[in-house]
Amino acid sequence: MDSTNASSAPTAVTGKGDDGDNNPAATPTPAGTPSGATSTKEPVLSTHYHVRRIDGSWHVGEVIQKRNNLENGLTEYYVHYKDMNRRMDEWVTVERVDVERGPVEETPKDSDLMLESLNGRERKVTRNLKRKHDEINHVQKSYEDMDPTTAALEKEHEALTKVKYIDKIQIGRYEIDAWYFSPYPDEYGKVSRLWICEYCLKYMKYEATFRRHLGECTWGQPPGREIYRKGTISVFEVNGSDHKVYCQNLCLMAKLFLDHKTLYFDVEPFLFYILTEVDKKGCHIVGYFSKEKESPESNNVACILTLPPYQRKGYGKFLIALSYELSKVREHPSVWSISLFG
Repeated sequence: MDSTNASSAPTAVTGKGDDGDNNPAATPTPAGTPSGATSTKEPVLSTHYHVRRIDGSWHVGEVIQKRNNLENGLTEYYVHYKDMNRRMDEWVTVERVDVERGPVEETPKDSDLMLESLNGRERKVTRNLKRKHDEINHVQKSYEDMDPTTAALEKEHEALTKVKYIDKIQIGRYEIDAWYFSPYPDEYGKVSRLWICEYCLKYMKYEATFRRHLGECTWGQPPGREIYRKGTISVFEVNGSDHKVYCQNLCLMAKLFLDHKTLYFDVEPFLFYILTEVDKKGCHIVGYFSKEKESPESNNVACILTLPPYQRKGYGKFLIALSYELSKVREHPSVWSISLFG
């Protein structure tokens, strides 16, 4: 039976997990930067300042939002760093914002000024080099680099997902930094940390509730049927129609690490393939991919994710290979590929 984290009605999906218990080069350090002293000034929203990043370097960033963090009792400001991917956005305290020096005026990038001085052919070559540089360094595209339709959709998406409220999740033995906004219900979506059961994917606001849940949860693996096991690796096929709540919770968690994921609640048309590492305690989720049950375009994958602690270990390649093998099975149901399932 599914965990009661989400409602069957998409507009009322609530993660009722709680029961009432309570790199682009950085700029140099700005002159006049306070050395640890608390400023009496406050940053102004929608204004650019020099901001100290987590690694101690200074970078120009726009202050977008303000909140009172209930977990640590501090006032924090949400900062988007100029020319950096939104994945690098973060909440900072006022001590990390150089409000004493004041706002920073926006100026054209040196690369843009250089492009303006070139002739047509030189400009085309330089733009191609710049595009490759931006892709390698995860620099977010400007709207000017997109076609009008893509730019309009990107602006709408950015407006809806501009602020990432959830900083971290605790799942299994891992504390993981969130990368992007995810549309958890307000009661859960605006806390700085979520606690997630790695077996049933139920999400909770409080550690005490989470610890109590671990003692009560009877799940030790994903729902659905196991379709592959080799050594300590196991894969489960989960039907979105049969296990709607689990799949909705999976999609909400995945959105924390995928910028443009749009599937959260309408999971019935999809099959989900959950990759796990197995030990004596159970099957620990590593990643997943989803496939449409009926794909007019015969797509192998609708969405794919390897959780950050398991990245760069070959699991992504395994998931992609598995998706191709499953497509072969769909075309020839009586034949299972020896390479993966033999």
